[in-house]
Amino acid sequence: MKSLAPLPAKRPLIIGHRGACGYLPEHTLEGYRLAIAQGADYIEPDLVATRDGELVARHEPTITDTTDVASHPEFLDRRRKVLIDGVETVGWFACDFTLAELRTLRAVQARKDRPQQYNGRYLIPTFEEIIALAQSESLRVGRTVGIYPETKHPSWHCELGLPLEDRMLAALTSAGWNTLDAPVFLQSFEAGNLRYLRSLTPLPLVQLIDAAGINPDGSMMPPLAWNPTGRCGLYGKGVLPVAFNRAESFAQVAEYANVIAPWKRYIVSVTPENRLQPATQFIEMAHACGLQVHTWTMRNESQFLASDYQNDPQREYQQFFSLGIDGLFSDFPDTACAARSTIGRFDVQSR
Repeated sequence: MKSLAPLPAKRPLIIGHRGACGYLPEHTLEGYRLAIAQGADYIEPDLVATRDGELVARHEPTITDTTDVASHPEFLDRRRKVLIDGVETVGWFACDFTLAELRTLRAVQARKDRPQQYNGRYLIPTFEEIIALAQSESLRVGRTVGIYPETKHPSWHCELGLPLEDRMLAALTSAGWNTLDAPVFLQSFEAGNLRYLRSLTPLPLVQLIDAAGINPDGSMMPPLAWNPTGRCGLYGKGVLPVAFNRAESFAQVAEYANVIAPWKRYIVSVTPENRLQPATQFIEMAHACGLQVHTWTMRNESQFLASDYQNDPQREYQQFFSLGIDGLFSDFPDTACAARSTIGRFDVQSR
């Protein structure tokens, strides 16, 4: 498969990660609207399927920690154990509910150290509602606001008989956003379903890259391996490279994707003492293969920052901007946009 033409270079994109989830419960229309008000260029809905095949925004198929489902006695018997990509999870799952049933629930803030006063106020939105919000807000604020949907656990959904891709593309097509110039990126951790999407849409595709952790030398541990059951025949093998310190790994991703989106520690790692390591060549190697680089996830809280940043999240943003990042995901879009406005004013040295 031929390498794809690179996307045009622009200022670094700010992607509202699950909306503005540092402030409001994640994946709600209100959280997405706040992210747009704070200056985000894109809003990010993670897509899962309901029992009746509707796409809704939840970070994972489980809705245990992000909704008030546990307080609904009528759904207590839906709690069960599910194996998702080799990991056992106990709780409630979107695929066991119809959309009408999910509409009786309300979103809550999953992180206990973030504002809790908005719990129980907001509905779980559908993908169609999120597209409509981005389009209407674009008109209201006078600038284009895009969407950056992720297909969550696509092989698992496909094995359930609820494949995500065609439903997602149908919604985009209906809204006029399944075109080459639409403000949409499609992302996934799985290479197989991205290759499947490549055959169906001209939209830019994003290969997410995770890791199981950080080795003592600062290198990344490969993601945990899991084996699909084989009940889904849509994607083929779609094997993803595990070593992103070699040009051939980036070239393989560039066969089908436009963007590679690694955990930020692939770009700037830390020591066991949480001190910055020298930046890697990840961005340079990706750019050499025609790939943009979008990284995740930027957060304001001190436990997510290397000690060198001295509890100042803008110092982290500034370092990544200075390294040539093309875009980043943030729980706090206002902080990200403020940092972007100061590009070049200060520097963070790796030690």
